[in-house]
Amino acid sequence: MIKRAPRIHVAADFIVGGDVVLPEGPARHVARVLRLGEGAPLRLFDGRGLEASAVLVEASRKRVVARIESVESGGGESPLAVHLGQAISKGDRMDYAIQKAVELGVAAITPLFTEHGDVRLKGEREAKKLAHWQAVAASACEQCGRARVPPVHPPLALADWLAERDEALRLVLHPATGSEAQAVLAHEAAPASVALLIGPEGGLAEAEVASARAQDFAPLSLGPRILRTETAPVVALSLLQYRFGDL
Repeated sequence: MIKRAPRIHVAADFIVGGDVVLPEGPARHVARVLRLGEGAPLRLFDGRGLEASAVLVEASRKRVVARIESVESGGGESPLAVHLGQAISKGDRMDYAIQKAVELGVAAITPLFTEHGDVRLKGEREAKKLAHWQAVAASACEQCGRARVPPVHPPLALADWLAERDEALRLVLHPATGSEAQAVLAHEAAPASVALLIGPEGGLAEAEVASARAQDFAPLSLGPRILRTETAPVVALSLLQYRFGDL
């Protein structure tokens, strides 16, 4: 069986015949984890939509270099542009939500501070978290075949995020809204864009739901069972992609 060449995200310019020096993280993964040597094939993508076939021309502990053989437009992008507003949760739960949202074709993610959220980030800690979340998104693209890495925007207060929204369809997930998915997703034509709001583990406060409703967010319930904050985007995005996207 022919092994598939590993896909690696490298934010670089791809020129046929040119060399790309892999940054420290990808280089370590290629040389020490995958144990690839000179002559091994790679698939590189720049995170902006281009993908390249490459071959390793140097693979030492100090430096890993790939030579570009061909460049093409990447695939894997959904025709439905979904901006996910995800309440920040602790530990691996936020990583999981970002990873699965990227796999399901989300176009952008904004982590949100909410009333019942128990995570507060400032200064250097916020910057490190943001860099980590963006790396999670890039890793998910390596796995799922996307060539464009969706941006993980700096965290915002929920009110600020709501004020910026202009998507054609806006949905807020909340178990007490009483509006079932079938009714909300019964649009005949696919919207050009969607904003999807997911609350924290403790749920959105009543005032936050009211603020979302005031910004034309339609309430959406995913049934009688209360989903975890990291599970809710998986279900909601699957429904949106099945109804309006490419699933």
